[in-house]
Amino acid sequence: MSPPQTSWLFSAVFAILVLAWALAALLKARLSPDGQNVLVENLAARIGAWWAIAALLAVAMLGGRGGVVTLFAIISFAALREFATLTAKTRADHWALVAAFFVILPVQYFLVYMDWYRIYSVFIPVYGFLYLPVLSAIRNSEPEHFLARVSENQWGLMICVYAASHVPALMALHLEGDAANGILLIAFLVIIVQLTDTLQYVWSALWGRHPMAPALSASKTWEGFTGAVATGAALGAALWWLTPFSPLATMALGAVISATGLFGALVMSAIKRGKGVRDWGQLVAGQGGFIDRLDGVVFAAPVFFHLVRFFWASM
Repeated sequence: MSPPQTSWLFSAVFAILVLAWALAALLKARLSPDGQNVLVENLAARIGAWWAIAALLAVAMLGGRGGVVTLFAIISFAALREFATLTAKTRADHWALVAAFFVILPVQYFLVYMDWYRIYSVFIPVYGFLYLPVLSAIRNSEPEHFLARVSENQWGLMICVYAASHVPALMALHLEGDAANGILLIAFLVIIVQLTDTLQYVWSALWGRHPMAPALSASKTWEGFTGAVATGAALGAALWWLTPFSPLATMALGAVISATGLFGALVMSAIKRGKGVRDWGQLVAGQGGFIDRLDGVVFAAPVFFHLVRFFWASM
């Protein structure tokens, strides 16, 4: 990434964070002076978590592609650990878990680093899905709920490893212009998904009338979803300079990844409610773990990656 692009990128991120912090402070002063408004307190905590995410990404980006791949491999390991902790396991699944953490995960990220798309695009969905259950079946000591346990392992790999690995995979796309456009694409993805995730709460608080899924989250409404997606489209158009695409194209991409990220967060909320927990982990006080903070990003990343690869990247 050239120095001017670096300056513009970090200036934009800093400006967005400052603006979000100012908005949260204003809402807190008006709506939650005593700290009793759950929505406002949640918004303030989310913005605080953004600063940590931005700092981690900035440090990783200084290391280039290897640094970003390493960062997301570590995040995937931590996220998979959170997922495994909250899902059903028995002694029969021991070797399957070892393989997931210490074979499948590092191999997936190695393939991404090497840019072997034809292999890493099918490694987990095909080989991981077919052969990981074999390790549990061979033990055959506890066949009870076998399908449920295997499915949870597979789902964890898909979300925490396969989907997440598409974020650093953006750096290997062959696009016109700057050879380091992948770094800017990651920034584009993360900024839009994280901002619209929070703005859904804001628009829902201001205009929300119809909950998307009342049993999962009363604070998420269709009005908030629509407002967040519209904001994501506008933000995508405003951030077109982070990409080699036209403002119209980035507007469409902004809308798609916003909607996908919001739906992803809803799905992960459903899984948590099914397990009877509020958060996946305790990484950030009041804001849960790695999965809680990046659920929208990992859902949107494969969709964003394949849209860009199909329509704009040279194969």
